[in-house]
Amino acid sequence: MNPYIILLTLIATLGGLLFGYDTAVISGAVGSLKAYFIDPRNLDPDSANLLWGIVNSSALIGCIIGGLVGGLVSTRLGRKKGLLVAAFLFLISALGAAAPEFPFAPIGHGGSAYMWNFFFYRILSGIGVGLASMLSPMYIAEIAPAKVRGNLVAWNQFAIIFGMLVIYFVNYGIARAGNSDIWLNSIGWRYMFLSGAIPAVAFLLLLLLVPETPRFLMLKGDETGARAVLAKLTTAEESEREIAEIRASLAGHHSGKLFSFGGLLILIGILLSVFQQFVGINVVLYYGPEIFRNAGFDTNASLLQTIILGAVNLIFTVVAIVTVDRFGRKPLQIIGALVMAVAMIALGCTFAMQAQGITALLCILLYIAGFAVSWGPVVWVLLSEIFPNQIRGKAMAVAVAAQWIANFLVSATFPILNDNRLVNGFHHGFAYWIYGVMSILAALFMWKLVPETKGRSLEQMEKLWSKQA
Repeated sequence: MNPYIILLTLIATLGGLLFGYDTAVISGAVGSLKAYFIDPRNLDPDSANLLWGIVNSSALIGCIIGGLVGGLVSTRLGRKKGLLVAAFLFLISALGAAAPEFPFAPIGHGGSAYMWNFFFYRILSGIGVGLASMLSPMYIAEIAPAKVRGNLVAWNQFAIIFGMLVIYFVNYGIARAGNSDIWLNSIGWRYMFLSGAIPAVAFLLLLLLVPETPRFLMLKGDETGARAVLAKLTTAEESEREIAEIRASLAGHHSGKLFSFGGLLILIGILLSVFQQFVGINVVLYYGPEIFRNAGFDTNASLLQTIILGAVNLIFTVVAIVTVDRFGRKPLQIIGALVMAVAMIALGCTFAMQAQGITALLCILLYIAGFAVSWGPVVWVLLSEIFPNQIRGKAMAVAVAAQWIANFLVSATFPILNDNRLVNGFHHGFAYWIYGVMSILAALFMWKLVPETKGRSLEQMEKLWSKQA
C-alpha cells in the first residue's frame, strides 16, 4: 500500500481519536459532575437525574449541531479546512471545560453557579466531534483505493476506540492521584477535561501537512489540483481512470439535491446512524463506571473495568479492520447485532435477578465485542461510501446529525430509565432489554434493506442508486 495514503489516513484518524477522547472523558467524571454541579441545587430525585443526564450529554447537543452544519462546512470549506475547524474547537473546549468559571471567578472556586458555562464548552466540544465524525471517514474514503477503502475507513473507528482507551487510563490515573473523592469532585475532574488539549494541538498542526481530497477539488472545478493529489496517491493509469469516473459522476443527470437519488438511500443512511445508537453503545461507554458501581464494584474497580472495556473494544475493532474487506459489510453487521441482542438481554436479566458481579461484566464484554466487530466501525464505512459524490456532503450531514440526535436521546434518558421508580422492580435491568430489542431490529434492517458495498468504487455505488432512483 502507498505509504503516503497511510500517512494521510493516520493524520485524518486523529479526528477519530479526539472524537473518542472527548466523548469518553465524561465516563470518569459523571459522578464528580453530579457532586459539583447537581447536588448543591437540592433538587428532587427525578429532576436531579434529568439535569444530571442533560449535563452529561451536553456535548451531544454540539454533536448534533456539528453534524447538521457538517454538510455546509464540507461543501464550502472542504474536507481539510473542516477538520481544521474541528481541531480548533477541540482545543478551546478542553481548556474551557476544565475551568468553566474563568475569567469570572478564580479557577477551582466557581461552584455550581458555572454549570452552564461548562455546558457551553461541552457544546463546543460536541460541534468539533460532530464535524470530525463526518469529515474524518469522508476524507479517508475519498483518498482510499476501493479494494482497501473499508480497511482504511475502519482505522478511524480504531482511532475512536484508542482515544477512548487512552482517556480511560488518563481518568484512572487522575482518580488514583488524588487522596479522596472530595479532591476528585472538586479538582480531579478538571484535569480529565484539560488533558484533551494535548491531542487537539497535535491534530491542528499535522492537518497543515495534508492536501485536500481529489473528489472535493473536482467538485470545485480544480481538475489540475485533483490530478496533482492523485499522482501522489496512485499510478498514472489509475489516476486517469479515477479522474474520468469522477468527471462522469459530476456530469450526470442528477440535480445534486438531497433526494435526487431517491428517498430510500437517505432513509438507509439515517437508520444506519439511528440503530448504531439505539442499541445502547454509548450508555455503556458514558456510564460504564456507574453501571459497574450498580453491579457492586467500588469506584477504582469500576474505572479499571472501564479500561478493560476499552481494551476489548480495541481488539475487536482490529478484527473488523482485518475482515471488513474480506467478508463484506452485511455479514459483520448482522452477526454483530445478534451478538449484542443476546448480551444486552442477558445483562438485563442479571440485574433483574440481582446476580451481578462478574456475570454482568462478562455480558458487557460480549456486547462490546459484538459492537466493535460490526456496528462500531462498519457503519462509518457504509456512511462514507454509499452516498454519491454530488450529495455526499449533504447526505452524510443528515445521517450524522440523526446519529447524534439518537445518541443524545439514549444518553439523556438512561438515568431516568435506570433509576425511575416505575422500573425499580427490575433493579436497573429494564433499559438493557430495550437495547437488546433494538439490536434485533438492527439485524433485520441490515438483512432487508442495505446493499453490500464491498469492492465497489464510490462512483460504482452511484450507479447502483441511479438505477433505483
